[in-house]
Amino acid sequence: MQPTADIAVIGLAVMGQNLILNMNDHGFTVVAYNRTVSKVDDFLNKEAKGTRVLGARSVPEMIALLKKPRRVMLMVKAGKAVDEFIEQLLPHLECGDIIIDGGNSLYLDTIRRTQYVESKGLLYIGTGVSGGEEGARRGPSIMPGGSPAAWPHVKPIFQAIAAKVADGSPCCDWVGENGAGHFVKMVHNGIEYGDMQLICEAYHLMSAGLGMTPDEMHAVFAEWNQGELDSYLVEITRDILGFKDADGQPLVDKILDTAGQKGTGKWTVNASMDLGIPITLIGEAVYSRCVSALKDERVVAGKKLRGPKGKIASDRVKFVADIRHALYASKIVSYAQGYMLMREAAKEYKWNLNNGGIALMWRGGCIIRSAFLGRIKEAFDKKPKLTNLMLDDFFKQALKECQRAWRNVVATAAKKGIPVPAFSAALAFYDGYRSARLPANLLQAQRDYFGAHTYERIDQPRGQFFHTNWTGRGGAVASSTYTV
Repeated sequence: MQPTADIAVIGLAVMGQNLILNMNDHGFTVVAYNRTVSKVDDFLNKEAKGTRVLGARSVPEMIALLKKPRRVMLMVKAGKAVDEFIEQLLPHLECGDIIIDGGNSLYLDTIRRTQYVESKGLLYIGTGVSGGEEGARRGPSIMPGGSPAAWPHVKPIFQAIAAKVADGSPCCDWVGENGAGHFVKMVHNGIEYGDMQLICEAYHLMSAGLGMTPDEMHAVFAEWNQGELDSYLVEITRDILGFKDADGQPLVDKILDTAGQKGTGKWTVNASMDLGIPITLIGEAVYSRCVSALKDERVVAGKKLRGPKGKIASDRVKFVADIRHALYASKIVSYAQGYMLMREAAKEYKWNLNNGGIALMWRGGCIIRSAFLGRIKEAFDKKPKLTNLMLDDFFKQALKECQRAWRNVVATAAKKGIPVPAFSAALAFYDGYRSARLPANLLQAQRDYFGAHTYERIDQPRGQFFHTNWTGRGGAVASSTYTV
């Protein structure tokens, strides 16, 4: 059997199929394989009919069709399935061959797998692929990390099939070693959670608070998509609000208000806990989905727990403008927190992340693609070591201009009993981050009082710790200092 194929893709669900067709469109010969072999024949006879795509009915047959170094991309469910396929592939591959995981794997698993595969003499890539079904077919955002020696061998394929920005730059570049690619994809998904929750809170303020119809909100989101909020998620929100059911009524009003999630938002919050970075907005977005899942309890509670009626009597045009400013300011905070998390992970795992390059990768193809990301790239291009996105001149000025409206929206929502956890969390973080002094001095005193956890003093150098016998009944022995 003559090895003529450039790459193999295992997994023929919608993402796998569309990536194969995308690669085929760009002149690459692809081998398609699936554990359920009948799916290979179905794919070749339907979606891939008339293409150069090859089919394999076994792992050995698939490997035999590949040119060296062999490149095998897994598009299977994250977790156990990835490990099982790695074990199936290893006996058939040779030194220098490359295994690629294109699923939504947890970055810690990718760190482990990279080390394991490299110990066998092979190379490994864990890559985030964002953009959903359409992105996979027409051009996704691709975030590869893993074995650096593998990158030159997959770069021509990945950058060819990736989305392109206006100047033709591909939304794909090398992210870093071991789990860096999947970590960046995880943070992307966390920010996606935050963006979606912020948009939903804006919708809720307009619908429940101002009594606006879906058609009226459709017009608002259409206008917003022409300005600084221009983005894929605002665009699809516009389309959703204008979509009618078979009876001519807005479909959005008929959808049950319980949200699902697949885990990447939770992973982002877990990582923030491990690294000690407060991504409070994304956390609230995750928990808001959990609250939405308590539908039956909420229906009962709504009949028993009293609060304001929720109608906002403000000038509608002005308050909608305030919501727009609140959405923009909160979005800045969300991305600032996401970049804080990536900065800390880079320190922890010794990754050399290109923050401006990450913004470029997110400019097209992915779910959070927006004009806004161009400003983030500019910020990091000007100052690659920028501590926090909010300190960039452009974003600092934007937050200043949005602040009055932002505070009015959060305060009005609180007074009217309309939950805006993401807007509120963003504002609280902004105020906390700009506070030179916080009440944590009292918190440390409390910890020292009941647990002898010690404290630092403002009149002594940092790094010196003190303990006080607050009651006169305690001892002089203090607890050791450590940070979880």
